Amino acid sequence: MSMSSLARAIAAAALSVSICVLAPSGAAAQNFERPVRLIVPFAPGGTSDILARLIGPKLSAAIGQSVVVENKPGAAGNLGADTVAKAQPDGHTLLLMDVGSLATAPSLFSDLTFDVEKELAPISMVMFGPYVLAVHESVPAKSTKELIEYAKANPNKLTIANSGVGGATHITAVAMAKQLGIQWKNVPYKGGAAASRAVVSGESGVIINGAIATMPFVLNKQLTGLAVTGEQRLASAPDLPTFKEAGLPGGDAGTWQGILTTGGTPPAMVAWLNAEIRKILEMPEIQQKVAEQGGVVRAQSPEEFRTWLKDATGRWGTIIREAGIKGS
Repeated sequence: MSMSSLARAIAAAALSVSICVLAPSGAAAQNFERPVRLIVPFAPGGTSDILARLIGPKLSAAIGQSVVVENKPGAAGNLGADTVAKAQPDGHTLLLMDVGSLATAPSLFSDLTFDVEKELAPISMVMFGPYVLAVHESVPAKSTKELIEYAKANPNKLTIANSGVGGATHITAVAMAKQLGIQWKNVPYKGGAAASRAVVSGESGVIINGAIATMPFVLNKQLTGLAVTGEQRLASAPDLPTFKEAGLPGGDAGTWQGILTTGGTPPAMVAWLNAEIRKILEMPEIQQKVAEQGGVVRAQSPEEFRTWLKDATGRWGTIIREAGIKGS
């Protein structure tokens, strides 16, 4: 072989190696041939939306295609979930949401247009975030004790915002009121961000909502924080007691965010997406951003996620029946 031929061969080999290194690992085998839709079934600015916009660019780099975050609010997340349930089962349409809403839907909505268990395929849990109980400054309460006393003295005078009828925050507020012996009016909005803004503006007086979406308003003194769910206080707000410390029920409640795709998607695709998403969740910058708002990364295998969803559906179903809550 001549020197020029050898040089061309070496250059070709180097180019081949370079292409292999730059190509997304495993992406070609999984046939990502077009942009991926990442459906958030709530309005922009809420916990699910914030997470989607953190994860989306990282996932795009992994698959070699654009990941387009699409907000599709309505029906406590059911509208967006139905879109994913009815999509082509090829892994190109994903759903990121508070999966507590998926767990409550079968017991709440008689006209549910999709089967959670059969038409959605769990990929991975993403995070757990505590709820924050907060009030507008016009509510005469600087503690949970004062809030309960005021609510008991003024039945149905307080309005409590939630992310949608049948959502986890709605059910939590109903169950809490029943256990505390108080009455307040539940007002649904198209997602946690809209609910938070409604309380900031004074349109509603009280909110129980995910910390990631709500704590910025508390820290900026736009809302008065009263308590947080979870086992420990938030590092960003150490003066806020936990529900348990404040004597409130529902201390284990919170927002569980997960990613799913269309039922019937090939297991190999689901497994590959799970592996890549878990790599993203292990990135220090992602963990730091989640932790800054009081969240904790909680990655799971598809099987673990499916088991969690099944168990949560049973637990929420019992609460919904005992509280007599109706969706539609």
